[in-house]
Amino acid sequence: MEGILDWGVRVVLWFQQASPTLDTPFKVLTLMGNETFYLVFFPFIYWCVDRRFGARLIVLFLLSSSVNALAKEFAGQPRPFQYDPVVQKLWNAGGGGFPSGHTQSAVVIWGYLASQSRRAWLWVAAGLLVVLIPLSRVYLGVHFPTDLLGGYVIGVGLLLLYLRFEPGVEAWLADRSIPLQLGAALAFPCLILLLSPGVEEYQVKTAASMTGMGAGFVAERKWIGFDSGGIWWKRANRFLVGMVIMLALRQGLGLLETGTDHELVFGFVRYVILGLGGALVAPWVFVSVGLAARR
Repeated sequence: MEGILDWGVRVVLWFQQASPTLDTPFKVLTLMGNETFYLVFFPFIYWCVDRRFGARLIVLFLLSSSVNALAKEFAGQPRPFQYDPVVQKLWNAGGGGFPSGHTQSAVVIWGYLASQSRRAWLWVAAGLLVVLIPLSRVYLGVHFPTDLLGGYVIGVGLLLLYLRFEPGVEAWLADRSIPLQLGAALAFPCLILLLSPGVEEYQVKTAASMTGMGAGFVAERKWIGFDSGGIWWKRANRFLVGMVIMLALRQGLGLLETGTDHELVFGFVRYVILGLGGALVAPWVFVSVGLAARR
């Protein structure tokens, strides 16, 4: 393993010969795989483009994030800047290095978007992002090439399984009772936490988001049924109003969490509420103020 990591360091150092010239473009690329980007991108799809497609995309991303967190815990792999101090740390990154979460997310998100579209430009854009986002992680010194390989393998596997089984699972759940659907939204994230060898902040956030979003999708579908279509200015205002709601919830709950002796517990509650806010509360507001019609 040391021989492979030593080779990986040489690859990272080869890329970093272009630093600082290419720092900015690679940092922009890596931002496209960060939590902040997805907190804007997913609500836009769900609220303003296609509600059902957005829900499927969010579920896939959270599922992939859970699997990635578990894999990192079991692998316990260092990052390049931790393994060899010669490597420049051009981006902050915590946790284990293998497999690369940015790579895995790029494969499942952009791969799923491309698979559901017949537009050639989207396939080209998705292909470029699936290559360039992972490369940015090597350049910035936070991943070995082998971390990228692991992210690609797991990402492709998850994407294929999701494309194969998700439609059937969704149809089966849709025919079940509301209590069973809500129970599934809670049980699966809890199972992920139980399988984890150590409960870390990222696992808690992901499991809580799955719980809140899952319950929100069920409740929205049953009692609200908002239409994500409509004229452009209503879509634009939906996005603005929704982001204000999410920002207010995130900041307000963050202030309450500060200084608590039970940070993981409160963090779980916080992200459950954020998930409900995006999936249920925001659509209810859209319908209530006339920014969205009911399906």
